[in-house]
Amino acid sequence: MVASSDQRARFLASGADDDLPIIDAHHHFFDLARNYHPWLSDHPVAFRYGDYSAIKRDFMPADYRRAFDGHLVVGSVLMEGEWDPRDPIGEMRWASEVAREYGLPSAAIGQIWLDREDVGEVVAAYRDMPLVRSVRHKPKAVAREDHHPDFAAPGSMRDRAWRDGYALLANAGLSFDLQTPWWHLDEAAELARDFPATTIILNHAGLPADRSAEGLKAWRAALDRLAREPNVVAKISGIGVPGQAWTLELQAPVIDGVIAAFGAERCAFASNFPVDSLCASFGTIFDVFKAAVRERPALERLALFHDNAARWYRLAEDVPQKWEPLLR
Repeated sequence: MVASSDQRARFLASGADDDLPIIDAHHHFFDLARNYHPWLSDHPVAFRYGDYSAIKRDFMPADYRRAFDGHLVVGSVLMEGEWDPRDPIGEMRWASEVAREYGLPSAAIGQIWLDREDVGEVVAAYRDMPLVRSVRHKPKAVAREDHHPDFAAPGSMRDRAWRDGYALLANAGLSFDLQTPWWHLDEAAELARDFPATTIILNHAGLPADRSAEGLKAWRAALDRLAREPNVVAKISGIGVPGQAWTLELQAPVIDGVIAAFGAERCAFASNFPVDSLCASFGTIFDVFKAAVRERPALERLALFHDNAARWYRLAEDVPQKWEPLLR
């Protein structure tokens, strides 16, 4: 699903936030009574946002529509929810059923383990599923203090077995959604150079959790190096900070930094719901996103909230492939 020509025209004429069509480029659905997600189903968990117990519940299209009420969400991209690792393909079969029944999601990103023996089978299955446009496998990563320039652990982006699996994506027409901390982005840049036919979609802005001046400077330098690779784009999502309100003051340095590194034609906003509901409401998240770019031209805002995601995840053939000349 994408914005209609009337919706596009209305926004371009008014420039009003309420008229801005959105494709949410990264969210989840959970049906815990039916499906097994170990991190939600087994025991209390704590990750980068702290205690995740509050999202150990179903989150389905009706819940999602209630969450985004007040914003013009016309389409969405479902991110795999780290469910039963014994059956990664099953989640995308289920997601396809959900899409047929509820009209969302518009596209999906499937779970994969690029270094497992079943990688070829999973790639082949996803190639034949119309809903699936990309895959995600979080490569092996370490804490910043343990990282070094020659890092090449098993399961990392420099691991030979992992790269052999990655090499299968281009011929299957699949992109790769990358979630990794920013100090691993030089490895991602190498991956992009070595496999230029595969688009890398950086998740969550490279995880800039450290908002100190030094932390943001180092993050931005890594982001700038990655952005030199033309086959890499970036999602601005998942940028909450535990214990801090989701405000424009907090998030503007990250939002501005990603757009400055990649250009507005290579960035997209996303909710990461319901995970980011641990930090803010959907409305607050997108109110801040909109406020951060309100002074930009209308076509640029349309690209950030709608067109880029539609293009990356191949939601419509008539979405502009290159809109920069229209801004002049």
